[in-house]
Amino acid sequence: MNTPVMIRHHTSYRYDRPVFLGPQTIRLRPPARASNTVLAYALSVGPGESHLVWQQDQHANTVAEAVFRDRMSHFDIEVRMTVDLTPYDPLAALSSSFEETQPSYRQPIADTSVLETFLAGSFSTSGDTDLDRLIWLNRRIAATLRYQPRMEPGIWAPVETLSRQTGSCRDSAWLLVALARHLGFAARFVSGYLIQPAAQDNNQNALTCDLHAWAEILLPHNGWLGFDTTSGLITAQNHIPLAVSATPEDAAPVSGLLDHCQARFDVLMEAEHLHEVAKT
Repeated sequence: MNTPVMIRHHTSYRYDRPVFLGPQTIRLRPPARASNTVLAYALSVGPGESHLVWQQDQHANTVAEAVFRDRMSHFDIEVRMTVDLTPYDPLAALSSSFEETQPSYRQPIADTSVLETFLAGSFSTSGDTDLDRLIWLNRRIAATLRYQPRMEPGIWAPVETLSRQTGSCRDSAWLLVALARHLGFAARFVSGYLIQPAAQDNNQNALTCDLHAWAEILLPHNGWLGFDTTSGLITAQNHIPLAVSATPEDAAPVSGLLDHCQARFDVLMEAEHLHEVAKT
């Protein structure tokens, strides 16, 4: 039986004066390769007239580019999406054939001495298979780092994340990408939605929706598998990928240029089971 969930994601930018916006790249649509079936999708951008073009980028992400003609004092993006969250086994969903990868997914990104110190020679003895060892590594990162939400932009380098022993989901995911590449695996950064039951809510069907980040690692002869460094778990139906990239910057939900100004950023995300929507 399908488990459809409706997601609403509204992002607004408010500027202290009218500004010219450069082309804005919007990465808020699950790619065709995603395991979750998208049942309905709508993207609206405003205010005023904008030219919206859908395309695939070099990482096979489905992205929209919005081009604006006039100055704007605010900029809004709204996504409404219905997606199937039927549970599935992510290990059973792995491909049986090898998938080629981009060279950029293997490019080193950190000081190897820092990574070796964290590994302490334990990776090779942490399991019988590559999958076992990567599960161990993911759990070790989750257990070592204290999760710290960060609203400011940017990614901490692995050395900073390890020295602080804390970080946001994007910081710990980038650390795992660095470690996996150091160990000889192809790895990439993923941004997406995480849908979870609402904590401390009397309604057992209540959901929360958040932007989240994790890592994907290419298992030889199997395919890409997601690893959530915040929870230490393998990703499954509640992780909805929106963009993958060799670097976090190229997987950002929204990126683009604008005039120098003071800006305020607000975001609202909601998720509801469709049968709950029908009752209201």
